[in-house]
Amino acid sequence: MQSGRPVPLRPLTGPNGFVVSVAVIVSVLAILIGGHLYGRFLSSRDLGGRDNAIEQLSAQSQNFKMHADNLSAQVTDLQVKLDKSQAMLEAIMPSANTYIISPNQSLIVGDGRLTIGLIGSPGNDSIALVVNGKQQTASAGQVISVAAGSSTCQVQVQSFDMFKATLVASCGGAKPQ
Repeated sequence: MQSGRPVPLRPLTGPNGFVVSVAVIVSVLAILIGGHLYGRFLSSRDLGGRDNAIEQLSAQSQNFKMHADNLSAQVTDLQVKLDKSQAMLEAIMPSANTYIISPNQSLIVGDGRLTIGLIGSPGNDSIALVVNGKQQTASAGQVISVAAGSSTCQVQVQSFDMFKATLVASCGGAKPQ
């Protein structure tokens, strides 16, 4: 050995070179196999968490769907009750200026300007009315104009059956001179 010159290293050549080469290859293979197994372990752990999350979300989704179905049923039930209540209210208090009159009944309408009475039961095609003391025969859809003081009033027969007649009565402004 000379003092100024470096000695070349040749570990893979020589008597121990084969052993070192096999050791390097085995180490690389061990690292690759270990990394692969560790990666599979980590991914299986993540899949377990994902599966649990999917099960929880599926259960929550079913609960929300059942809750939404229950709310929909309640809304439908409430709508039916509202419709029934609305029909009952309209039977008791029809819309403005609409009156339901029974046979041999009289009503004071049009802010007290009109007295309307139904004489007897309605017939098949007409009814007999007394409007401010004047008897008239009317059919469905017919409009009767009446002078009441300084205003003009109108009585329209909307519909009738054997037991009642539905009338719309309204009074306008002052009568033109």
